[in-house]
Amino acid sequence: MSRLLGSVRARATLAATLVVAVALVAAGTAVLLSLRSNLLGEAGTQAERSAREVATELAVGTPYADLSLDVDDRPVQVVDDDGVLVAAGEDLERITGTGVDAVKPQPAASPSGEHDDDADDDDSGESLEPGEIGGRITVSDGTATIDGDTEDYRFAAVPVKTEDRGTLTVYAGAPLSAEHGAVNTALTVMLIGFPLLLAVVAWVTWLVTRRALRPVEGIRREMAAITASEDLARRVPVPGTHDEVARLATTTNETLAALESSVERQRGFVADASHELRSPIASLRTQLEVAAAHPELLDLDGAVADTVRLQRLAADLLLLARLDAGERPAEARVDLAALAREAAEGRTGVSVRGAEGPVSVAGSRGQLGRVLANLLDNAQRHARSAVEVTVRRDGDAVVAAVADDGDGVPAADRERIFERFVRLDAARSRDDGGAGLGLAIARDVAVRHGGTLTVHDAPAGGALFELRLPGDRAGTARDM
Repeated sequence: MSRLLGSVRARATLAATLVVAVALVAAGTAVLLSLRSNLLGEAGTQAERSAREVATELAVGTPYADLSLDVDDRPVQVVDDDGVLVAAGEDLERITGTGVDAVKPQPAASPSGEHDDDADDDDSGESLEPGEIGGRITVSDGTATIDGDTEDYRFAAVPVKTEDRGTLTVYAGAPLSAEHGAVNTALTVMLIGFPLLLAVVAWVTWLVTRRALRPVEGIRREMAAITASEDLARRVPVPGTHDEVARLATTTNETLAALESSVERQRGFVADASHELRSPIASLRTQLEVAAAHPELLDLDGAVADTVRLQRLAADLLLLARLDAGERPAEARVDLAALAREAAEGRTGVSVRGAEGPVSVAGSRGQLGRVLANLLDNAQRHARSAVEVTVRRDGDAVVAAVADDGDGVPAADRERIFERFVRLDAARSRDDGGAGLGLAIARDVAVRHGGTLTVHDAPAGGALFELRLPGDRAGTARDM
């Protein structure tokens, strides 16, 4: 069963069929009940009409023998106040449901013209005058046998007050065969038609879902082919229907494009990292090999410098890997002004101007300190004489600006410098340019903290790097 219902087509077909089946059963039941109610009401009306016809004859004094009791072969009984059958149809053989099972009239309990004048009320409590027919009708169901044929009937009881025979009750029946026949016919039609209709619904749903899911199957096959070939440049087909499936295909292609870009970025990152690591490792190996053969030629300072550079590069690569893995910064309260003063401490030509009191942000103290250190390293590398750090509040944000008086950054390169392993021509030397990861790390950390890092022209003519982070409102409120 789980394998049978393992597809969307099968589940959609089953669900649609079940919904239609429930609707059909509910509608069919309502139709049958309504039909039966209407037919029973019609039978009761016919029975009442027959009973009133006989009651009218009794009201005008028609003798029992002259009553119209065998019209349309319907069972009729006339019962007096004492419950004695005084008149009945000649062909009536058996009857139930009227409360009087007798079918043969009995002699009158009192001579003609002698009756209880005090019995003015019929069994229903309705007060009648002589010659008046009661308006309260009692309906009941039962059976009757006429000329050997037994059928179900609906009986109507009509009271009538006569001049000389007291209050009589006329029971007349209408057959329920038409009701049974109509209900049975309708039920038979439903039992035959409903399964056929459900089969048509299931078949149509199966065909419609197959057509609707055909693009999805195309997307699945193409994704399987992309997975097998590892060719992320391929894209899934986008149907021209402009529906949910088309939007799914578009989103899938966007995901593939982002995945391709990420893979290409990772490949470039690995290639650039390998290239950057090759130089210090090769230099360090050369120095060690020379030292092994000629100890007096060992360049100890150069070996230490290459080792330090290699250590820093490894730390940068590790931090970038953690950022790419989606590592979330710690939600600690950090005073960015104090952190800027710590980063500038001991640096020549660096001044710090900050807002009075703490300027708090939420994030990782270590990562934010790394951002400020990288910005200061970059500014000192390009500054002529001075670097200025400014920390201020700007509405709900906190801004840390690092400005130098160097040559600045050309407008065409202001985004490229934040790419990994990118160094402008003036900064390509190994000693001064670094590996080209400092600004890339700074921007990645800023983005992870919900902020931005941009570069503009400084007032002194150099570069102005502006770090903008969301302010710590709770911390700011406590500081005020």
